[in-house]
Amino acid sequence: MTIVFTGGGTGGHFYPIIAIAEALTDLVREKRLIEPTLYYLAPNAFDEKSLFENGIAYIHIPAGKIRRYASFLNVTDFFVTFTGILSALMTLFRLYPDVVMSKGGYGSVPTVIAAWLLRIPVIIHESDAKPGRANLFAAKFATKIAISFESAATYFPDRVQSKIARTGIPIRKALMRIEPEGAQQYLKLEKDVPTILILGGSQGALKINDIVLSSLVRLVSFANIIHQTGQAHFENAEAIGRVVLGKDPHADRYHPINYLSEISLQRAAGVADIVLSRAGANSIAEIGLWKKPAILIPIPESISHDQRMNAFSYAKTGAAIVLDEENLTQHILVSEIERILNDPELSKRMGASAEGFTDPDAARILANQVLAVALPHES
Repeated sequence: MTIVFTGGGTGGHFYPIIAIAEALTDLVREKRLIEPTLYYLAPNAFDEKSLFENGIAYIHIPAGKIRRYASFLNVTDFFVTFTGILSALMTLFRLYPDVVMSKGGYGSVPTVIAAWLLRIPVIIHESDAKPGRANLFAAKFATKIAISFESAATYFPDRVQSKIARTGIPIRKALMRIEPEGAQQYLKLEKDVPTILILGGSQGALKINDIVLSSLVRLVSFANIIHQTGQAHFENAEAIGRVVLGKDPHADRYHPINYLSEISLQRAAGVADIVLSRAGANSIAEIGLWKKPAILIPIPESISHDQRMNAFSYAKTGAAIVLDEENLTQHILVSEIERILNDPELSKRMGASAEGFTDPDAARILANQVLAVALPHES
């Protein structure tokens, strides 16, 4: 049995694939099936370590972006995508997988088209409350369509509604549990002080970094700060943090980190009293499993249409508040954090409200769907 995964662009497209691969490994062992051969076809490997650890071979497939605005790059990227389709056709013809599992994103388009041309079954999964263009396009080729938010179904055409099922968002096994024990020592946090965990998504968030850095003096006066800055922004954030805090007596409470590994994130989530985050579907699903009160700052609608809907869908549970980036100030950010941290009943209520939002079995459900399509095709 051969299974191909595709998707690309961000961690939101990549890490659910890892979660599904983990669940597939468990199911194959339980059902005593022959171990499948797994491939990941995308413009970049994103996280080679995770691919290697899960026995997934990476094959480069070029893909171009289609922008919402007029740009000459749309013309050049069209030819990149066309090249990607040809490359994916040759690759899939050689591998002839039993199913293609697509997580969407521009990187999935060439492989999905090639699979359709070769009559290979395609399953797509949409994490966001409002589906991305790649998955809306791929829906017409899909055998099954998995969604995470009920609202996502309304964006797909009537003719594919019978293929849609809500599965939830696949989360890696390691992130389903948090590790509060030893977290303070591991992360070098001050005891008896609340901890704020700041997440900017897999690539970091420059605007969130800026508002946090400008608020640092006030924030460290009452809390530890674990700040995931993103690889590209780490050196700048660290340098600004040193200058801003200078000889502040609480300067050691600020902990900028370029990237949080699974173990680091487990421990940071375990010790966090509140989480400040972008509103990617994966981030929200993880925060929901951790049952932590959250402040969500979605990417503005002018840049991305999905995060705002994700944020308000989650906020309806009472587990989070949503702050608009375009109107965000130091005063608003610090005041909202203090309001939640200074009200233990509110914090507890927000954490409890997250119960049931994230289905911990989502990866297993999707893995079962992949096997249900792949096994008949194999025979």
